[in-house]
Amino acid sequence: MVLYFSGTGNSAYAAKRISRETGDRCISLFEKIRRSDFSAMHAERPWVIVAPTYAWRIPRVVQNWIERTALNGSRDVYFVLTCGENICGAGEYLKKLCAKKKMNYMGCREIVMPENYIAMFTTPDAAQAAKILERAERVIDRTALYIKNGEKFPSVSVSLMDRVYSGVINDLFYPTCVHARKFYVTDSCISCGKCAAVCPLGNVRIEQGKPVWGKNCTHCMACICRCPKEAIEYGKHSRGLARYTCQKDI
Repeated sequence: MVLYFSGTGNSAYAAKRISRETGDRCISLFEKIRRSDFSAMHAERPWVIVAPTYAWRIPRVVQNWIERTALNGSRDVYFVLTCGENICGAGEYLKKLCAKKKMNYMGCREIVMPENYIAMFTTPDAAQAAKILERAERVIDRTALYIKNGEKFPSVSVSLMDRVYSGVINDLFYPTCVHARKFYVTDSCISCGKCAAVCPLGNVRIEQGKPVWGKNCTHCMACICRCPKEAIEYGKHSRGLARYTCQKDI
């Protein structure tokens, strides 16, 4: 069974493509995470968890869901992490997570996709995104083949700096960067409410026709990138930058 979490569509695309190739059922974790639904799940075939990379690790909201949810049936679990550049030492933490849940760690696969973290980095234009996606598709298909054949993902070497990024930097990233204080809306807002609808943590509410952000943000960038009028900004950094969502069809 393929389970995925996605803010702007990269991980959703990878998950659905893997599901198509393996014939496994594909389920979004959006509503489960939004509703704090930790009810047990069951799968006879290996679990495949697809998610973006936040500060060189799996998002904490996804890890929390995995820790609290019983995944019954198959004890094998694959991880596929989409990223803008690399995942560094993310796999080492996922291996520990599997040991804690008494599951068989089948490896972690890195899929480089178009950058979507508009709060800190530069997002690609349509032409750049198309080229990155074309390269990613070949990696996704090879990844699906490993899963289909029941083979572990190839192991990769992890450097000291990889460990620093996934360890110390990740620990600093959440308290210093992951907050909604810099989000604001411009006069282009049409009060459609999409930003509230696409927030996986229910952190955006509409007051007097305008979005208001709470304190439970995971920086998935769904609200800012999926706004149909590009009316949401994140401080000064996002001004003038292209909004990115994966528009590729399966």
